[in-house]
Amino acid sequence: MRQYIADAQQALSFVTQQASLIETAVYETQYPALQYAELIPLDFSAPEWIKSISFYGIDKVGQADWFHHHATDIRLADVERSRYEQGVELAGIGYRYTIEEISQAIFMRMNLEAARAAAAVRAYEEFTNRVALTGDTGKGWTGLLNRTDVDRADVAADGTGSATAWTTKTPAQIIRDINVQLADVLSDSLSTEYADTILLPIAQHTYLATTPFSANSELSILEWLRKYNAFTAETGRPITIRAVRDLATAGDTSSARMIVYRNSPDVLKMHIPMRHRFLTPMPRGALVFDVPGIFRLGGLEIRRPKAIRYADKI
Repeated sequence: MRQYIADAQQALSFVTQQASLIETAVYETQYPALQYAELIPLDFSAPEWIKSISFYGIDKVGQADWFHHHATDIRLADVERSRYEQGVELAGIGYRYTIEEISQAIFMRMNLEAARAAAAVRAYEEFTNRVALTGDTGKGWTGLLNRTDVDRADVAADGTGSATAWTTKTPAQIIRDINVQLADVLSDSLSTEYADTILLPIAQHTYLATTPFSANSELSILEWLRKYNAFTAETGRPITIRAVRDLATAGDTSSARMIVYRNSPDVLKMHIPMRHRFLTPMPRGALVFDVPGIFRLGGLEIRRPKAIRYADKI
């Protein structure tokens, strides 16, 4: 009786052909988006095997004053540049098939399933999302939600019983808390930075979206905020407001944190020199074949810390 069991060479050849088809199909599939790509500008331009990214943090200094036309001591403006180095590291996630699965596919004239490859790509996206938002302790990296070089403050303690939580405050006090942070970005940057994005924990975002601004208002607090905020009032442009799960405990003493910032590549950036890719399948013993997947990325770069602020205990 004929045995439909592939030998090692036949199995490797079959997996290699299938891997190319699977890779094309998987990368063309649209997956539910994780948040890092919309919250942080991404840069894919660096050479794939570069070891690190050099960049400069810039702060403007200098203040104009009255000046007599015979004077020689004119005030001068300047910029302070601090050079930083952001490492780029290699990571990987692949998938595996056994000789039994390969032989069954050959016998039944079927393609190998792409679900494992899709799971590997999703794992890459989740890994990158985590590094972008919260960093990696093993690499000594922090992310958008937990930087130490960003100014931080608690919101005002004028809720019920001198509490800071928004559920104890009036809608007007909540709007005030947010506009204070937007205004502080502008003032602390000497009027050079306008925060155009607000990130909130899911619970606080939901509270704002479902609570009327007043008993006589058809607008929720969130809708009111979109219409009446310091950024929109100053620029005439709509502000971006997003809910982010990990902000629930990102603040001081594991409190809820709000982030306001200008979402622009000259403020913050994350380099991904090598996007996830699958390599040539390789045997891992007599009965197992692996399809490795690799990618290279750097941690979050904050280039203008004054364009970002944290507000805790909301």
